[in-house]
Amino acid sequence: MKKGNASLFFAIAAMTLALSLLSWSVSFSREDNDDSRDLPPRAIFVAPEYTGVVVPEGEDVSLDLSVRNGGRQDELVLLELTSVPKGWKGQIKTYSFEVTGVHVKSDSSKSLTLKAEPGDDVGPGDYVFSVKGQTQDGALVSASDVTISVVAKEERKKPEGVLITTSYPVLRGPTDAKFEFSVQVENKLDEDTIFNLMADGPRNWEINFKPSWEDKYFSSLRVKGNLSETMAIEVKPHALAEPGTYPIKVKVKSETAEAEAELRVVLTGTYKLDVGTPTGLLSLNAYQGRESRLSFYVKNSGSAAQSDVKFLSFKPENWKVTFEPEKIESLEPGEVAQVEGLITPAEQALVGDYAVSVSVEGEKQAKDLELRVTVKASTAWGWIGIGIIVIVIAGLVTLFVRMGRR
Repeated sequence: MKKGNASLFFAIAAMTLALSLLSWSVSFSREDNDDSRDLPPRAIFVAPEYTGVVVPEGEDVSLDLSVRNGGRQDELVLLELTSVPKGWKGQIKTYSFEVTGVHVKSDSSKSLTLKAEPGDDVGPGDYVFSVKGQTQDGALVSASDVTISVVAKEERKKPEGVLITTSYPVLRGPTDAKFEFSVQVENKLDEDTIFNLMADGPRNWEINFKPSWEDKYFSSLRVKGNLSETMAIEVKPHALAEPGTYPIKVKVKSETAEAEAELRVVLTGTYKLDVGTPTGLLSLNAYQGRESRLSFYVKNSGSAAQSDVKFLSFKPENWKVTFEPEKIESLEPGEVAQVEGLITPAEQALVGDYAVSVSVEGEKQAKDLELRVTVKASTAWGWIGIGIIVIVIAGLVTLFVRMGRR
């Protein structure tokens, strides 16, 4: 290629490249101008990252606050907290200082922090903070709310190195009974540990730790690492304890671990009946086929009410024993009821002494009354006997007189 032609070729190529670059630049400029035309003339948005949060009682709150300029011109946005709940302190800030205004370029945003600090008297509840942003000329305004829900702080539990469990934490029975709880102590430590045993119960109650099925007491328990031991807790209520529910707190403790458990004893009171006669005599006289009456009392000497108290009798064959009343519907503690026992010997009963037993059966309690019944001959038969004797004597006298005349 000649030198003149080569120069012409490179000149044409350079001009072509320049025209291409100019065309691309114009096109890019148009696209950029088209994008900017999609934005509104002016627009601002002020909003927190989260509009609602839940925090424990007494803790500070820090939330990201976004200030965005969505318009085609740069804006100076003024910021303020228009509502701060009572007992709280609030501010809008950066990492180091408080902010009341921020410059935001077109189609960009700035990130700030909303900081809220509760006072000592701030309790659980919902607290609303209001944030407002407006342009310097006041033409545009954006506002939003943040709700902080404060909940009661949960107490942190110590890591448990020991665990107390029982299958029957509540036992029920009369006041004069002994209650025995079966408790399992599980050692979660890797080494053998001696645990001290403590119990806190009602005043004047006896509470003892003992091996299961053995009558000896102890105050500490050795448990091998990662194993468990079963022990019994024997509880004896005070004799004058009223019916009701009584809590008993049990604690096992070592230098590195401790655990507590609550047991409950439900006392129904004591069930006790006393039966007797007003005079103390347990004997009576009776006649064949005739009803005899014996008065006796039934007293509730326990601390629990007795209901549906019934009467049973054990008597000789063909005898009849009834009671008035037939049963006692209810007998309160300390209350006394009088009962009439009606005893009728058999018509063929011989003269002599007989045993009659009366059983008084209440709720979880029964009492027996042993009676001696003396059966006597009827007075009518006595007079008949005397009449027969008189007739016999009169007949003999008459016979002797007649024989003497002859």
